[in-house]
Amino acid sequence: MTDYLAAAMAMLGPAQNRYADPSAWDRLHEQLGVHLPSDYQVPVDAYAPVQLNGHLYLQHPATERWNLGAEIQNTIQVWSRVPWNDADPDEDPRVLFGLDDLAFGTESGPWPIASTVRGETVFLVQGPDAPWLLIEDGEGGWSRYTMSFAEWLYRYLIGEDMAGPSSSAFYPGPVQLRHLPMSADERPEPWYGPDCGM
Repeated sequence: MTDYLAAAMAMLGPAQNRYADPSAWDRLHEQLGVHLPSDYQVPVDAYAPVQLNGHLYLQHPATERWNLGAEIQNTIQVWSRVPWNDADPDEDPRVLFGLDDLAFGTESGPWPIASTVRGETVFLVQGPDAPWLLIEDGEGGWSRYTMSFAEWLYRYLIGEDMAGPSSSAFYPGPVQLRHLPMSADERPEPWYGPDCGM
């Protein structure tokens, strides 16, 4: 069986752990009332705040700018205002995936944990049959991925469609990483993971 966390980390290269701080995660978990899985925390601590392959954003709970907790709360507020009872059945995750409720930011509801420049949002669901991921494609389309975040990340990096049909964001060669700017005038240069022969 594949160790997807190890496989994804191998593609991303040596961990930098610039902002790794267990107390930041403790504060975030207390604030949210839910514990985010370690296979998500490890890559976030290792590289975030970061943009991967020019698309995927990972934010961090220990930074003021690109703060994961603030981003989660803001995204929950936005999605909680959607009038789901007026949604087209083809765009209603309750209908598509048999969800009893769509209470964002609740113990068994979707938690926004990552996003992309294409407007996609990655939600973690931690319920009785969880964890699994719910992805909104930025245009009202939804996809369910019954897997851990580490497996989703690995499959995303190798170029599989991980935000619905025809959603691949694959780039041949090493993964490109770029720190997100921590000030208005900072322009971080990209760096690359090891050559994985892709």
